[in-house]
Amino acid sequence: MMPTAQVAHAANALSSWLSGVCTEVNKLASDVSSLLERNLAGKPGIDVAVLAGLDEYPRDFLARNTFAAGAGTFFAVETLEPGVPALDWWARKEYGTIGRLDLDMTPGSSRYYDYEKLPFFSTAASTGEQSLWGPYVDFLGFEEYILTFAAPLSVNGRFTGVAACDIRIKDLEPLIMPALRAISADAALVNASNRVILGNSGLYLVGERIKPDYPNQQRMNLDVPHLGLCLIYIA
Repeated sequence: MMPTAQVAHAANALSSWLSGVCTEVNKLASDVSSLLERNLAGKPGIDVAVLAGLDEYPRDFLARNTFAAGAGTFFAVETLEPGVPALDWWARKEYGTIGRLDLDMTPGSSRYYDYEKLPFFSTAASTGEQSLWGPYVDFLGFEEYILTFAAPLSVNGRFTGVAACDIRIKDLEPLIMPALRAISADAALVNASNRVILGNSGLYLVGERIKPDYPNQQRMNLDVPHLGLCLIYIA
């Protein structure tokens, strides 16, 4: 079945906006990778000196991209020298200020943030491409539904970690809901795991896995490489 003009227009609008996010995250990853390559200068691993100047990139990202609630870098632990921080994460705080967010990196603790096993990191590590994780409830940070966009860091051809940003669903809603509401039928943006990111009606609730056999439900892939995003709608 051919999509209606409403659906095609919404799909184009969603693809354009989400591709813009990917471009920004790719830029962050490229800038960080270039910094690391310059600072490594033949060193066998990343030490504290190699990270000099790193913090300016996520802060600049957040200043430019007001849709993001947090941004920063996560390193593959095997690339780090002993004692080097495994992540550098910055978030918007009260009254719009931007500050570093400290997470528990102590193995075995109740709030240990084992990010290397999380999809945004592991997918980028295994594919070498951008990844998207969510919506999920971020109990260690904002404690609400968010999306994490990530892009791999490559230093001298070696996977070194990811650069990433978080977007809260409540901040995403005013940015993409107009495109969904322009469809005069139930519709939703869905991730690669068939979970709803955002819908225009009560039929599609955030985080729910969609029912593939729902009557007259149609699917249109979005033109956003590697992320597996779809627009679903009732024809």
